[in-house]
Amino acid sequence: MAKLWDKIKIVTENNESVDAQAPVIISASRATDLPAFYSDWFINRLEAGYIKWINPFNNVPLYVSFDKARLFIFWSKNPKPLLKHIDFLNEKKYNYYFQYSLNDYDKTLEKNVPALENRIETFIELSEKIGKEKVIWRFDPLILTNEIGVDELLRKLENIGNQLKEHTNKLVFSFADIKSYKKVQNNLRKASINYVEFNERTMNEIAAGLQALNKTWRFKEIGTCAEPIDLKKYGITHNKCIDDDLMIKLFSKDKKLMDFIGYKPPVVQTNLFAQEPIVEYKSNTLKDKGQREFCGCIMSKDIGQYNTC
Repeated sequence: MAKLWDKIKIVTENNESVDAQAPVIISASRATDLPAFYSDWFINRLEAGYIKWINPFNNVPLYVSFDKARLFIFWSKNPKPLLKHIDFLNEKKYNYYFQYSLNDYDKTLEKNVPALENRIETFIELSEKIGKEKVIWRFDPLILTNEIGVDELLRKLENIGNQLKEHTNKLVFSFADIKSYKKVQNNLRKASINYVEFNERTMNEIAAGLQALNKTWRFKEIGTCAEPIDLKKYGITHNKCIDDDLMIKLFSKDKKLMDFIGYKPPVVQTNLFAQEPIVEYKSNTLKDKGQREFCGCIMSKDIGQYNTC
């Protein structure tokens, strides 16, 4: 049984006492590109100490307090507007890392994003500012069309990867599953884009191509996002975007965060003959059951709202 977020009382700006969730890990956000469109709002709400979030399924408002927040995971296609606030986040001693979606499609497939070269510049600037281990490159999703085949997709990946190879440790990707999303199908048809579904052969071709490219890139990890296919023979893992293993690597000194994810560091016992390390322990009860079947993420509270970008 997964942990539930603590409930606390907060006083709103209208001097109203209300119940609020107090999550430890906050996703900002799968639903809304907060860094791109609402970075100033986000910082204002951090200073206020809470947000009012509307449940998309029943339209019931829910208050979310930042009182116990230890980690923010930012999802963005253009986090440049948030860069000016990084010093504030550091001063407040918040932990954070970025899931940076950096694709190479034309405006018919991906709207409202700056030019590719500008997004690459922002990626590099962010990486140099906060450390490459905190900026994860996502090419998500991979899409096949009558004009973009496997070779062209790999060319696009190679172009970006060659420019990011010194500025991130990790690439995450997924295969577009168009048949499962009627709205996406309709949008592609309206744009006169003839998409092609991935199959096992084309998935393996992409994986083999990435394995070859990574001989140059030398990323520490390439992973798939919520994909059932096993590509480990190509050195490709099943990724966790809300990743407790990454948290341990980056933020192990944050005791409150480590206590929440159930991590206990290894202890070395010494006897007369040798040192015997005790295996470290980490909870396995935090999987986010609200995500897709093959998603490896642990639980977080998403504070975005759909259809707001």
